[in-house]
Amino acid sequence: MTRPALIALLVAAMPAMLPPRPAAAQDWVPMRAARLQALDKVTARITILEARVGESATFGTLSIALRACNGRGPDEVPDAAAWMEMTDSRAAPGSPPAFRGWMFANAPGVSMLEHPVYDIRVLECR
Repeated sequence: MTRPALIALLVAAMPAMLPPRPAAAQDWVPMRAARLQALDKVTARITILEARVGESATFGTLSIALRACNGRGPDEVPDAAAWMEMTDSRAAPGSPPAFRGWMFANAPGVSMLEHPVYDIRVLECR
């Protein structure tokens, strides 16, 4: 078999060799609110916060603006993804937010708040 024919055969067979694709984006269902777990690392105090999409919640010196919260449908494995922006009132004026982006309930280490005093995790979207 010639080299070009072998390459064509491999390219044609590639889709069958790939792992299954992850669930499509339409499997995520937009929700109106999120339950967040907040930890004060100094006092070891854990607080459950309720935040509605488009509104802000506060914990200590953090202001948490929830922009979106998506959950899985009832036939799917439970999971939640929330897009948040967190600012610290003790930060220097003009400094970037303490956190901006998506947080995932089932994979908290993928995208997390890096703060010396506080830890925030997504529990679920409602």
